[in-house]
Amino acid sequence: MGKIAFNDLGAQYRCLKKEIDAGIAEVLGGCRFISGPQVEELERRLCDYTGRKYCVATDSGTDALLMPLMAKGIGKGDAVFVPAFTFFATAEVVSLVGATPVFCDSQPDIFNMDPDSLARQIEKTLRAGRLKPKAVIAVDLFGHPADFPGIRKVCDRYGLFLMEDAAQGFGGAIGGRKACSFGDVSATSFFPAKALGCYGDGGAVFTDDESFCALLRSIRVHGKGAVKYDNVRLGLNARLDTLQAAVLLPKLRAFDTENAHRRRAAARYAEKLEGSRFTAPAEREGFSSSFGYYTVKAHDPRERAAAMDALKAAGIPSMIYYPKPLHLQKVYEPLGYRKGDLPVAEKLSETVFSLPMHGYIADDVIDEVCSILKSIR
Repeated sequence: MGKIAFNDLGAQYRCLKKEIDAGIAEVLGGCRFISGPQVEELERRLCDYTGRKYCVATDSGTDALLMPLMAKGIGKGDAVFVPAFTFFATAEVVSLVGATPVFCDSQPDIFNMDPDSLARQIEKTLRAGRLKPKAVIAVDLFGHPADFPGIRKVCDRYGLFLMEDAAQGFGGAIGGRKACSFGDVSATSFFPAKALGCYGDGGAVFTDDESFCALLRSIRVHGKGAVKYDNVRLGLNARLDTLQAAVLLPKLRAFDTENAHRRRAAARYAEKLEGSRFTAPAEREGFSSSFGYYTVKAHDPRERAAAMDALKAAGIPSMIYYPKPLHLQKVYEPLGYRKGDLPVAEKLSETVFSLPMHGYIADDVIDEVCSILKSIR
C-alpha cells in the first residue's frame, strides 16, 4: 500500500484535471481575474444546489461569517451565542465586530450545539443584564448538520437572528433540505480541505432575502454604493477571485458523486470499527452527513494518544479537531469561563480524533486503519 493521505486532493485533481485545467486556462485567456463571469456562474449553481435564492461568493469562510454580522449591525453590547467545540473563526468574527461570544455546550452524539444549553445561556445572559442577546451561529461540525429544528425553536422564542456556519457542512441535509439552506443566513468555506474546496481561500454566504443580499454585496466590496467609488458604508475587500471560481465549478459538478463515495466510506468505517474501543460518528434519523471529516471518539485522552501513535507508526495520518474548546482559549480568558463549565465540549476535545476521509478513499485504506484501531487494547 502506498502513502496514505488524510485528504487526497491529488486523487481528486487527477480525476478532474481536464475540466479544472480548462477552466483555469479560460480565466487566464480572458484576463478577468477579479469578478469574472465564472464567479456569477458559480453563485447561480450554488443557489441551484442548496435551494437558496441568493449567493454571495467571498474570499474566505471567515469573511462569509463576518459579513452577515456587519450587515445586521451587531456590535458592542450584543451577545452572539456560539458552540464551544468548533474552529476559532466562529467566535472570532463575533469579537471582530465588537460583540461578545457566549459559548454553548455540545450534543454528545453529533458534536454540535445543544439547543438546551443554548436556552440556558440565553437565560443566564438575560439575568446578568450586561449584554443584549442578538444572534446564534450554529455549526455543521464534521459534515453533520446542527439540530436546526431545535435551535430554531429557541431562536424564535427569544427573537434571535440565526446563522448557519456550514463551513464543514456542504453536502449534508435534514430531510429534503440541504446544508446552507438553514437559518436566516448561512455561510460556507471553500478552504482546500473542505468537501467542496478550491485551491486557496474562498467562501460564500447564502440568503433568501433580496435586500440582505444587496447589503452583503455592498460590504463585499468596501461598502460600495451604485458604483465602486461610491462608498456608502464600511465594508471589506472580500471578493472570491475568478480563478478559484473556475476551480470550484467542475468540483461542484462532481460533488454528488464524491459525496456518495464519502458516505459509502463512512458506512464501511462504521462496520469495520464494530468491536473496537472507538465510537463511530453518529448520524441522526432524518439527518444526512457529508462526512467531510470522519471523527471518532476514544474513551479517554490516553486511549486517543495510543491510537494516534499506532496509526502514525503505520504511516497513517490522523488529526485532532479541536484540542481545546473555545471557552478555554487564552484570548477569551477575560470572559471568565472555567474548566467544567461546558463539560461535553471539554470531553470531546480530549477524546475525538479524525481519520483519513475524502471522495476517493479506497476500501483497503479504511480496512487498514480499522485493523490498527481494533488492535488497541
